[in-house]
Amino acid sequence: MSEKGMSEKRPAVVLLSGGLDSTTVLAIAQSEGFSVHAISFNYGQRHQFELQRAREVAASAKVVEHVVVNMNLAQFGGSALTAEIDVPKHDSADEISDEIPVTYVPARNTVFLSLALAFAETRGAKDIWLGVNALDYSGYPDCRPEYIQAYEAMANLATKAGVEAPGRALKLHTPLIDLTKAQIIARGLELGVDYSKTISCYDPGPNGEPCGRCDACLLRMRGFEQNGLSDPTIASAS
Repeated sequence: MSEKGMSEKRPAVVLLSGGLDSTTVLAIAQSEGFSVHAISFNYGQRHQFELQRAREVAASAKVVEHVVVNMNLAQFGGSALTAEIDVPKHDSADEISDEIPVTYVPARNTVFLSLALAFAETRGAKDIWLGVNALDYSGYPDCRPEYIQAYEAMANLATKAGVEAPGRALKLHTPLIDLTKAQIIARGLELGVDYSKTISCYDPGPNGEPCGRCDACLLRMRGFEQNGLSDPTIASAS
């Protein structure tokens, strides 16, 4: 594509964790012609290996820029991802409870979206993409459609861009919200996503190897199985 064609692309911010869902969203945003500014968060999570994967994914996708924001939600605790609380493990995805799990990080998506919103305003972006999902997920309240709708409405009231240019409102894109994990993987494979570069595990080993038994691993493995495939990260770790 010519430099002129590149400059005509609309800027967008993509929340990139280095996991399966956010990497798929990045590919979808680029496929729809957006020029991606990626943002990741080092928030004191136990699975910090995901940040290395996020950097690798961003570099491979040739995003415009990749910003890693440092904060410390671990000082609040309250989650198995930010405190010395055991990550729940199961033998099957069928054992995952419908209750909000201890891996829920209080207000995490609200914090992340607020920073992504600030990032988007500074880059002139009116589009923010994130990989929340309300079907094959762990029951987090900040992944539901009503939460996204409410946050989008608030964002358009709370920003200079929203007030001065109401005809071009800020949009939160959640293309995975109504998809199963199997459908997400199928969409990513159509777009050429290399899922071996991603990590979803809540409790990875010292070299980033997935545990294979946390909610995130089990849901991911089931999604690959429903596509007639094996999870490439589990296969490489075994």
